[in-house]
Order: sequence, then structure tokens, then C-alpha cells
Amino acid sequence: MSPRRTTVEHSKGVFEVEWPLFGELSRALALKVAREYDPEVVVGIATAGVVPGAVIAAILGREFHSMVVSRRFGTETVRESPAVLSAAPLSVRGRRVLIVDETCDTGDTIRLAVAAMVNAGASEVRTAVAFQTGSYAPDFHALATDSTIILPWDREVLIEGELLPNPLYADALKAR
Repeated sequence: MSPRRTTVEHSKGVFEVEWPLFGELSRALALKVAREYDPEVVVGIATAGVVPGAVIAAILGREFHSMVVSRRFGTETVRESPAVLSAAPLSVRGRRVLIVDETCDTGDTIRLAVAAMVNAGASEVRTAVAFQTGSYAPDFHALATDSTIILPWDREVLIEGELLPNPLYADALKAR
């Protein structure tokens, strides 16, 4: 998962994404990919890249897999750099692969995922994100923004059995 900005100081505003918009952005991203690339396999980076990845795979009629590349290990530990936490799908060997994530800032997560696909024998690898939020340029993106992105599934989280506003975004939402 690409790091999402969590404080307003590092961004230009807050962009709260609703489900219908996220669906349309995923659809638009699938169309961009289809015009320039013909992946045989779509791999979503878990967790948040699985949602747009599955949508894109469904629209393109392609095989879908996920893999975990994350800064999080378990529920408490957060690394400075991301790490590959699951193997690349075996079915990528000799095939064209599209890696999908929800956001891309520094490109650290995407680069690790690309390396994993190449090491697993993919014949060609390209990248796509819903939101390009930093200097790294994936092959495809639906929207470029400097804003803090709050995705529909990140707005609220379960805390002690109650669905509450996500504390990661409390400061960003207060500053609006």
C-alpha cells in the first residue's frame, strides 16, 4: 500500500472520495489502460489497491490476484520503508502484468511490486493507480492531486466494537 498523507501540512487540502466517484475513477483508469496496454494478469496491492485492481480486472475481463506490499506489519508496527509481505502470484510467469494500487507518492511500494513481478518471471509489467499524489509517475493514473486522499473505506474504522471516524485523518478533517 502506498503511503497516504495524513496531515494537512504535507498537502493542499483534503479530498474525501465517495464510492460513486471512486467507481468512476476506477472505470476511467481501466479505459486508459485498455487503450495502451493489454495485461493478461492484474495484481492489486493489498489492501487498498485490491479494490481498484479488482474493478479494472473485471472491466478488462482479466485474471486478478493480490499481493501484500506494505509499511505495516501486523496491527501496530509501521515501517519507514515498505516490504513485500507475500509472494508474487505464480501465474505471472511469462505474462503481461498490470500492478494496481490506490495511491502513489514516492513510488516505493510500486517499485517493490514491480521487482517482485519481474523476479517471478513476468514478461512485461506496467503500473496504475487511482491517485498520483507525489513525484513518482506510474504508467497510468486516474487523477493527480496534492491533496490528502480519504477513501470511502478509510473514513471510519472499527474501534472497540464501534464504527468511528478514522483517527489517522482526524487532524486533516478538522483543518478543513
